[in-house]
Amino acid sequence: MKKQLVQNQKRRSVIKGIGATSLLAAGGWGFPAIAQNTPLKVGILAPRAGIAGTIGECGLRGAMFAVDKINKTGGIGGRKVELIVEEETNAKDTTERFRKLVLQDKVDCVQGIVSSGVSLAMSPTVEEMKALTIYWDGTSQDGVKETIPTPKYLFRSTDNECEAVMASLLAIKYYKGKFATIAGINPDYSYGRNNWAAFQALLKRFGVPHKVVAEQWPKVGTMDLSSNIAALKAAKPDLIFSSLLFADLPVFMQNAHAAGLANGDIKYVMPAAGFQQTLMKKEFTPEGIVFGLNTLDFNYPNASPLQKEFVQFYYSKYKDYPNWEADRAYFAMQIYKAGTEKAIKTKGGGAWPKIEEIITGIEGIEVQSLGGPGRMRGDHIAEQTFYQGLTTHKNKYDFVTTNPVDKKFSSELQKPPGMDFWQWLETAKITL
Repeated sequence: MKKQLVQNQKRRSVIKGIGATSLLAAGGWGFPAIAQNTPLKVGILAPRAGIAGTIGECGLRGAMFAVDKINKTGGIGGRKVELIVEEETNAKDTTERFRKLVLQDKVDCVQGIVSSGVSLAMSPTVEEMKALTIYWDGTSQDGVKETIPTPKYLFRSTDNECEAVMASLLAIKYYKGKFATIAGINPDYSYGRNNWAAFQALLKRFGVPHKVVAEQWPKVGTMDLSSNIAALKAAKPDLIFSSLLFADLPVFMQNAHAAGLANGDIKYVMPAAGFQQTLMKKEFTPEGIVFGLNTLDFNYPNASPLQKEFVQFYYSKYKDYPNWEADRAYFAMQIYKAGTEKAIKTKGGGAWPKIEEIITGIEGIEVQSLGGPGRMRGDHIAEQTFYQGLTTHKNKYDFVTTNPVDKKFSSELQKPPGMDFWQWLETAKITL
């Protein structure tokens, strides 16, 4: 995969979509004349190494799957899609690669970004350069505060706190009355701290008595968690809340099991564990954990034909199962397609629509993504379908899946336009 996609010297690759548009003559379908011979270039920024490398690869595979399907059915507005891939690393270097995609490669749209820190830092540049950009998993939040409340060129993901809100609700639904003391082990940056705070706020709102007996804040990607585990063991909590989500999560659970913290007696709430699902082996991951899968449960029993097709394709090609980053990437590509073609229709053919016209087309658009329905709000914040449940060993895999599975649309899990997150959490009509 890496050898095929990345030119080592330029840290980039060009992926031409499979399928042709020659059967759709531009004039016959009302497409602009440019559709006859000019590819539509989409820049992708995704991590390819480090603790988020596998996540970036999964997202890229979802984007490629989307492009393959799009090109086989005529492209976008009659134009074949071509991906130009750059690597997401730290904020400074990733922003420079974004500039390169826009200024040198002259892409029509930029998609990608997994890291909240990178997306926060890059967002002002997106607006400054007036480049249509759709984040997979990134937001423009500083913690839960919107730094760009009225973006014009940037479209971002659902709020990071969606999964924390849903996991908290499931913990109350399944565990209420079964715990009195709680502990947290969360990554030491805004995502982890906000998730932990949201969990406690919802316990308070629903009148669940609890006492915090330990708080652990390992740096992102810390692999030696022995001191953190020792502190948790000494605190003897009834429940442990953890929003670890990278390679450190299975390491934590394996070591926690060895320390006697994962023998089934302690309740666990893990809102973002789905990133590491195939590494959460049955031998050290107990049943009954609240387990977040975000916007894609590859094993969902009532999955759509589209999801079933993708999971089958993914396993056949990569001998693995996808996580939600594939869904986020697929969603981004599909709303770009739908918004562009809406703009073409509104314009009535002729010249290709301007960026601002495509942006108007994307606002409010609804599509079917891999994990279910999704839409882009008028304030450029995504709404998607979320999945979480309790872990089970009753499956054909060597890792845990979820049963039962709860499903909620993000309109139930994130603040409405213009509202403060903490105020919304106190006043929203939230149901278990």
